[in-house]
Amino acid sequence: MDEEKSPRGCAPHGCEHRDRLQAVLEALPSGALLQSPEDEVLAVNRQLVEMFGLEGRADLSAGASMRPLVPLVRAFFTADFSGPRTPGEILARRHVHRAAEIPLVDGRIVRRQVEPLRKGGEYLGAMWLFTDITELKRREHDAERDNAELTELARQRNSFTAAASHELRTPLSSILSFCDLLRDPNFGELSDEQSALLDAVHRNADRMQRVIADLLLTTRMRATGPELEFGPVDVPAMLQDAVLDHMARSARSASPVFTVLDCTPGPVLRGDRHRLQHVLGNLLENAAKFTPPGGRITVTAAPHGDRWRIEVADTGIGIPEASREEIFNGFARAANARSGDYPGTGLGLAISRTVVEQHGGTLTAGGREGEGAVFTIRLPAGGPE
Repeated sequence: MDEEKSPRGCAPHGCEHRDRLQAVLEALPSGALLQSPEDEVLAVNRQLVEMFGLEGRADLSAGASMRPLVPLVRAFFTADFSGPRTPGEILARRHVHRAAEIPLVDGRIVRRQVEPLRKGGEYLGAMWLFTDITELKRREHDAERDNAELTELARQRNSFTAAASHELRTPLSSILSFCDLLRDPNFGELSDEQSALLDAVHRNADRMQRVIADLLLTTRMRATGPELEFGPVDVPAMLQDAVLDHMARSARSASPVFTVLDCTPGPVLRGDRHRLQHVLGNLLENAAKFTPPGGRITVTAAPHGDRWRIEVADTGIGIPEASREEIFNGFARAANARSGDYPGTGLGLAISRTVVEQHGGTLTAGGREGEGAVFTIRLPAGGPE
């Protein structure tokens, strides 16, 4: 007995499957057409009809030939689009997956994708998808333009920073030299007040010179990355030198703090001693800046497995938890540092983290706000991989 037919001339189960297929195509965000192996239309969704204005211009019913449909869609493509042009050329490539971004005459851009449908070795047809990517391409173009402008601004900033820094170094070097000459007893004795004033001039000129050095180093690091010279590093000796240098500068400060070094002997570290000592100098200067007079800075170091762990802790204002990553960005400072009118550019920590990471290590911030900050360096003894 023949299967009962529906009013539309298809078996009930066949109509149900076709309705489900149409519902799936209508749910797609792209214009879609399902093509049979005989180049016939199996199903088309509303998005494709509206995208190319096909309503009433072509037979889109199931079983209709695709050949009359192809030139109607192709007419929307701009004349400079390279690709198959005739219906025969276009349909002949249905067995191959392909994709293209096609400009349309009305200014839109669509991405066309053809997905062959196979089961085992049998070809079952193809799915044609047309996606409007006009807005996406506009955003990409805007992003490329903005990136080019930012790159040029960064180049101009680096050039200005380098030029200004070089111009400032000469007068600062003269100021520091004259301060040393004025301290010479051959130029006469200075009163206590004059010595204090001279110390203030020397201290501020020295701080400005170190700021300029950080600016120049930051400019070079942005351009080429830090230039490191790896070799054996005696960690206890390096820490002792860094602390002694810091104490010599701190002695000229109006509000010195007490500094303690506790270092356990351990393996020789492979690294750039000069850069690592610069990192420690930055951390010690940072600790002294935010620690009140009579406070304490503690430097501890010990090997842990195949890594060195170095901590610089202070009893200063501490770091808000929300700012413990932000402070490692160039020119960024924690809120309590800005509100407390503490001097600084926010470059030292950014430089320090970059140098430590180039050694294969990490630099993190901790402690408790209001009780002091703790900066922890972890370095592989064997250097970076």
